[in-house]
Amino acid sequence: MNTFIIQRHKVIHSIIALCFLLSYSLTNAQQSSSIHSKNTEVKIDSIISLLTLEEKVSLVHAQSKFSTPGIPRLGIPEIWMSDGPHGVRGEINWDNWGYADWTNDSITAFPALTCLAATFNPSLSNDYGISVGEEARYRKKDILLGPGVNIYRTPLNGRNFEYMGEDPFLASKMVVPYIKGVQQNGVSACVKHYVLNNQEEWRDHINVKVSERALHEIYLPAFKAAIMEGGAWSLMGSYNKHNGQYCSHHDKLINTILKGDWGFDGVVITDWGSAHDTKEAILNGLDIEMGTGTDGLTTNQKNAYDNYYLAYPFLQLLKSGEIDEKYVDDKVRRILRLMYRTTMSSNRPMGRMNNVEHHEVARKVASEGIVLLKNENNFFPIKDDKNITIAVIGENATRSMTIGGGSSELKAQFEISPLEGLKKIYKNATIIHAMGYASGPSAYAKVLPSTLDAEKLKTEAIATAQKADIVLFVGGLNKNHHQDCEGGDRLKFGLPFGQEDLIDELLKVNKNMGVILVSGNAVEMPWLEQVNGLMQSWYLGSMAGQAIADVVIGNVNPSGKLPFSFPKKLKDNAAHFYGDISYPGDSINQEYKEGILVGYRWHDTKKIKPLFPFGFGLSYSSFDLTDITTDKKSYTPKSQIKVTCTVSNTGTKDGAEVVQVYVGKSKSKVQRAFKELKGFNKVNLNAGEQKTIEILINTDDLSFYNESTANWQLETGNYYIYVGNASDHITKKIKFTIN
Repeated sequence: MNTFIIQRHKVIHSIIALCFLLSYSLTNAQQSSSIHSKNTEVKIDSIISLLTLEEKVSLVHAQSKFSTPGIPRLGIPEIWMSDGPHGVRGEINWDNWGYADWTNDSITAFPALTCLAATFNPSLSNDYGISVGEEARYRKKDILLGPGVNIYRTPLNGRNFEYMGEDPFLASKMVVPYIKGVQQNGVSACVKHYVLNNQEEWRDHINVKVSERALHEIYLPAFKAAIMEGGAWSLMGSYNKHNGQYCSHHDKLINTILKGDWGFDGVVITDWGSAHDTKEAILNGLDIEMGTGTDGLTTNQKNAYDNYYLAYPFLQLLKSGEIDEKYVDDKVRRILRLMYRTTMSSNRPMGRMNNVEHHEVARKVASEGIVLLKNENNFFPIKDDKNITIAVIGENATRSMTIGGGSSELKAQFEISPLEGLKKIYKNATIIHAMGYASGPSAYAKVLPSTLDAEKLKTEAIATAQKADIVLFVGGLNKNHHQDCEGGDRLKFGLPFGQEDLIDELLKVNKNMGVILVSGNAVEMPWLEQVNGLMQSWYLGSMAGQAIADVVIGNVNPSGKLPFSFPKKLKDNAAHFYGDISYPGDSINQEYKEGILVGYRWHDTKKIKPLFPFGFGLSYSSFDLTDITTDKKSYTPKSQIKVTCTVSNTGTKDGAEVVQVYVGKSKSKVQRAFKELKGFNKVNLNAGEQKTIEILINTDDLSFYNESTANWQLETGNYYIYVGNASDHITKKIKFTIN
């Protein structure tokens, strides 16, 4: 009897201790984010000691499409996730991909991350992260599945619009403030897709072979910055393999690099269905398994989730003693740590959704990310004159771009189309419209052709263009399968749905034409020389039409810069230069034969002129870069180079210029790109104003990855700094030395 009482008292004390732990109130924001504090880790260890083996295993795999279970008897909550680097996705059913048809899950759609990268504005990236984090928090999400930082390698990748371009330095500088903004709301950013998921074709199994140097210099830096500078709390593995092992449970990528070298203390989550082996998942650092299609998941079979690789099979290995319990304890520890940062944090804000401030952030990102690529005879801006008739032609002028595209599709509270935005802003000019072409409705992993008469649409568009003084062709890609969409790559580089032929026909009747491209990818442009103006407008979310109209009429001076190169033809792109084994592979293996020469690195080094270069973007104003100097002529390792530049707005409109600093190594002992982006600064200037800016570069950031020593190495000798406003428009070259 006495033994029973003693045991009962122990249980009661444990429950009281746990209740205290779960309700423990952190006294300030600094303590709540200090996950390395001994107090938090002691609390986590205490909870682990109370969990049964079955409860531990239950925490490391899904219980529904977008949640993992809690432990009700101990008050440990569930974890709820949502797709959406560009906004919080509509609610999905428990066991299948159908929408739950809620009436309160419509959100603000923010511009795609290609647009955010095109702003070259880290401060605005932070505003974006805060806003989307607030919406996720209001929707009671604990993990937001984004942002994506896979490198733009080929313009055919269907998912490029979700990422931040071709340059690892730009992606690193833009992703860090985004993550911090999201996570200040007590919502975890989940950086994806780690790593080498640079195409959708065969993504679920393709084995990517890439040099160690290219891996570390091109494909890992943005993930590294997200973890070590941004402090991301979770990370999503990719579907593909690297050197024969699936990336979602890859020993070197996860155990050695992510959790070892980078000290990641958060949670590694599968992409949905990217786990393939129980033992590899256990031993190689996977913490939460989501979306595996084992044993009738989509048919709602009872206990389907128990058949996941990290579910019943994991439990059996633990019970048999074949796998040490320390492995499940480490996963549970990371998950509880995530909970203390999110759902078990006592000072989480409440969040906000669809408020005016979010709409303004969406509008600012959209208008600041639009890139003016051509402006012959000052075609743009188009004045609001009662004597002018503007023909707006193209399906993309009215098509919704928040739906479709795969997992990033959104249920927006509203979406202003380009046509609607133009009609609202032009009070005097006459706006007429014709669809011109049709593409059919959006559907995942299949193409649904349009039922409309293509010839009739073309005839109507030509007649409309004949009536107008100005033609604005709003075309490009969309979020259908084989366009900018998850689950498949583009099938051709040119414009789809007969748009090239339509443009040719329109030019025969009206040569005063400008083009607004809506896309997340570069396209071939055989018609470029014949049009007067060209804007790259991306997928701009809820405020798309307003932002486009602001730039077209001149209320906003365009300041966006391309985050990736536009090649003239597909073979000019490095991934396509080496043939099928380089892209898309042979269906089993793929070799990144271009190595470190991705994007502008390839164009510069191989002297292949792009159609439009990385970092390029025009303005309605003009800017001069003068008095460009460095503080010294020679530097030592672990020092800083200070580049000083005076930027002058010599035009008549207020605007912004992006000063870009590239560095190249002279006579390197290893292959180098001609130059690489190492610093940038976006400067806002009133007409006639000038400012002097400083850009700091750490000399150690000029190191290359030495494969023979598996470490970074800084070469001594002569280097060159290139300062300009695009990768191919350099104002000054400065020689310096590292001793």
